[in-house]
Amino acid sequence: MEINMQKKKLVLIQSSPYDHEKKPIKKSKLYFVGLAMPLLAAMTPDEFEVKIILETIEDIDFDMDVDIVGIGSMGHAVIRSIDIAKEFKKRGKTVFMGGYMVSLMPEEAKKYCDSVIVGDGEEAYPAMLKDYLRGELKSFYNMPVKLIHTPLPRFDLILDKKIGDMLPVQAGRGCPKSCSFCSIYCLYKNHYIRRPIEDVVRDIRQIKDLGFNKFMLLDDNIMSNRKYMMELLDHIIPMKMTWISQCSIDIGDDRELLEKLAKSGCMTLSFGLESIVQESLNSMNKSWAKVSDYKRLIKNIQSVGIDISTEMVVGADADTKESIRNTADFIKECKIVVPRFYILTPIPGTIYHKEMLEAKRIYIEDMYSYDGSQAVHIPKNMSPEELTKEYWALYEKVFEIGNIMRRTVLRKEFFKAPGRYLFYMAINLYYRYQIKNRLTPNIIWIMRTVKFIDFGRA
Repeated sequence: MEINMQKKKLVLIQSSPYDHEKKPIKKSKLYFVGLAMPLLAAMTPDEFEVKIILETIEDIDFDMDVDIVGIGSMGHAVIRSIDIAKEFKKRGKTVFMGGYMVSLMPEEAKKYCDSVIVGDGEEAYPAMLKDYLRGELKSFYNMPVKLIHTPLPRFDLILDKKIGDMLPVQAGRGCPKSCSFCSIYCLYKNHYIRRPIEDVVRDIRQIKDLGFNKFMLLDDNIMSNRKYMMELLDHIIPMKMTWISQCSIDIGDDRELLEKLAKSGCMTLSFGLESIVQESLNSMNKSWAKVSDYKRLIKNIQSVGIDISTEMVVGADADTKESIRNTADFIKECKIVVPRFYILTPIPGTIYHKEMLEAKRIYIEDMYSYDGSQAVHIPKNMSPEELTKEYWALYEKVFEIGNIMRRTVLRKEFFKAPGRYLFYMAINLYYRYQIKNRLTPNIIWIMRTVKFIDFGRA
C-alpha cells in the first residue's frame, strides 16, 4: 500500500486591526514583531509545512494552497480575525483561532471557526494539530500549563520580511495583580509562571546570533520575582545588548535593581499607570498603586538612564473632564517619552464588564464595535460622547509638535543617546499621524499585550 507522506500545509496569520473604513491597517515596516507566531511555528509537528503571515506588512491570499489556518485575536484586531476566518471557511479550509480575545469569549469565537485554543498554547496547540491529522478535531482546547518549556522560536520564517532591529523573548506569563479591567487576571487569576532562566538566556543568545543587538523582554511584571530578575541580569550584562520591558511602577523604589537594569542595557520600561486620580485606581482594583508616589518613582527610574513609556485609561468612575485634561500636564512634567491612552472599555469576560452590565451602564452593546476609540460605557461624571471628545482632545494635546519635541529631543539626556531619542521622536510622530486620522495608536510597545502565548500582536 502506498503511503502519502506529503506534509499538510499550515499558515499562521497575525491579523491587522481595521481602520474606520474597515480596511486593514498597513505599515511599510513592522518595527516590533510578535513572539507568538515564531514560537507556535517551532511547536508545530513535523507532519506540517508551516508559513507565517504578518498582515500589517503583507497581504493575505485567500486562495492560497493551504490545508489548515490559524488566526490570532489581539485586541480589536479580533474583528478582522473573524472576517479572515469567514473567508477561509468559505473556501472549505479548516480554521482555528487563539489569543486572549477568543480566550475570553470561546463560545462566540467558535461560531466562525472549527476549533478554539483557550489560553496557553504549549500543550493545546500540538494536541489540536495531532487531532486534526486523525480527523478528531475538537471544538475547544483548554490546557493550562504550570511550567513553560518551549523550543527556540522560528524567527527564520520572518527574517525575510520587513521587520525592525529588535526581536522578542519571553521571561514570564501571568500577573499577580487583580485589576478589574484586565483580561490577564480573568485568564490567570493571579497565577504567574516564570520560564527557567537558562531557557530565557538561550533565547536571547539566539537573537544575538541572528545579528540582532536589541530584544524585548516579554513579561507582565519583571518585578514579580526580584531574585529571579537579578540572576537573569547577571547573564544579560555580558551580552552587551539593548532591551526594553515592562513592570509595575514600584520598581522605582529599588535602586539596586534599577542600576543593574541600566547596566544590563535596559533602555525603556513601560508602566500601566492608568490614572492620576487615586479614586479611579481604587475603583479598578488597583489601590496598591499610589498616585502620590508616581512622580517620585518616575524620577528615580529616569535618574539611572532608563526612559519611561506609559499606558493610561480615561473614563473610570472618579475621572472628570478636569482630571483628563490634567493628565496632559502630568505627561509633560514627567517627560514620558512614549505615552499611550485608552478609553476604559468593558471587555466581555472581564470583571469590569460584569460590573458595568450589572449596573446597566453598558452604552453600546455591540462588542464588535469596541475599538478603543469611543466610549461604550456610561461614565459617572460625563456622558459617553463627552468622554470620547475628552479622550481625543487629550491625545491631540499630548501629541502637539512642541510637546513631542520637549519629551524626546529637547532634553539634556538627548546628547548622551541621540539615536535613542530620535527613535522616540519618530514613534511619537507616527502616533500623531494616527491620532489625526482618529486611529488609536497601535501598541507597538507590545509587552503589555503578550500575556501568554497568543496568536496575535500589534
